[in-house]
Amino acid sequence: MHEKDEQSPVQEDIRTLAPPGSEGDAVAVGFENAHPADGADLLEDLSLADQLSVLESLDTSDAAEFVAEMEKHDRAVLMRALSPDLAADILEEMSPDDAADVLEDLDTAHQQALLQRVEAEEAQEIESLLTFDSDTAGGVMNTEVTVLEQNLTVDQAIALIRRAAEESEIPYYAYVVDEQEHLVGVVSLRNLMLARPGKPLREMLENQQLITAAFDTDKEEVAHLLSHYNFLALPVVDREGRLLGVVTHDDVIDIIHEEASEDMLGMVGAGQNETVDTPWLRSVTLRLPWLVINVANSAVAAWVVHMFEGTIAQMAILAALMPIVANQAGNSGQQSLAVMIRQLAMETWDRRRAWTAVLREAKIGLLNGLMVGLLVLCGVFILTHHASLAGVMALALGLDMMVGNVSGAMIPVVLRELGRDPAQASSIFLTTITDSTGFFLFLGLAHLLLL
Repeated sequence: MHEKDEQSPVQEDIRTLAPPGSEGDAVAVGFENAHPADGADLLEDLSLADQLSVLESLDTSDAAEFVAEMEKHDRAVLMRALSPDLAADILEEMSPDDAADVLEDLDTAHQQALLQRVEAEEAQEIESLLTFDSDTAGGVMNTEVTVLEQNLTVDQAIALIRRAAEESEIPYYAYVVDEQEHLVGVVSLRNLMLARPGKPLREMLENQQLITAAFDTDKEEVAHLLSHYNFLALPVVDREGRLLGVVTHDDVIDIIHEEASEDMLGMVGAGQNETVDTPWLRSVTLRLPWLVINVANSAVAAWVVHMFEGTIAQMAILAALMPIVANQAGNSGQQSLAVMIRQLAMETWDRRRAWTAVLREAKIGLLNGLMVGLLVLCGVFILTHHASLAGVMALALGLDMMVGNVSGAMIPVVLRELGRDPAQASSIFLTTITDSTGFFLFLGLAHLLLL
């Protein structure tokens, strides 16, 4: 019996799952009984030394499943620390798209060193996936698909699928090709099982509308297609219509999660791929340019206030009230901005629909501005007993709220028209517009009507 060493709570939990035996074997058995996603979480909670020890003790196929589910940063650190032979063995056990994802986070020299140790056929398949842009259908597709020739019968197709099932991703569908490997149809496994024995596949493809994605289609558009048609997988083809692979629904879940995170970070000018594990100097280089731009934008608002310095000097209460105008408009604009970015993220780009949405936000801003303006009119009058000041405040606030709504809706659309990410630093631009406009409207109206 070994003396019990000090260990982490995670290690303690794992070992309680294992039968009596050596410590290394116990840890391995605990991981073998875990779901890949849970095993990945357990690995991430261990030190790097413990991670290496666990992977060396595990069956290679189990190790591959856990590594594939790990977070990118932790996975990259682990792959760099593994012995090249073990890392190559793990890559061989992964599906080609997962292996390509793992290698993508490593430098080119490390990629080549590992690929040289992978079997030639698999290495070639992984390398071909690495040539595709990671933000496209080709970059997220899986090449392990069930392919059938169109001259087969239903019985022959079912027999072939049974033989190939272990090497296919998840055979929701069978993909039918012609002699030149052009995709000519897609057949669900359910329809295959219910078809009359001996029926030619050609007959099952009659009048079928084929929905595909080109290899260079943006992955966000692929997610929209799968969601729109409620498919479990979408075939990816080349320019000539030859089948390259499929994007499955689990890939789309990852895409949607990733895009939502990028939009949230991009709105405030942070790095869209930034995490808490990103080197801090890298984070500085990602954020600093937008912070500098924000300083320049804030200078515009400061200049507007400076223009009315004399007005503020004559009526000091204006300085206390003007932030309310800008802040209220900013909040109104943020609501509009969030709605528009969500809409653009979830739907295929439609210019007419986008600009119609901008008009809708203008109506919302006008009505909200009117209602809040009346509320502020009463509040300022009660506090100051100054009817003209209350009227100026209400008018400026109502107009700036409408400007905020329109700006919040327009900024993502304009960025999209310019070919940029609709969320990129949109919050910074919105704040500049609402602050500058709010100060100008409030102080300008005060100068004209109160002095």
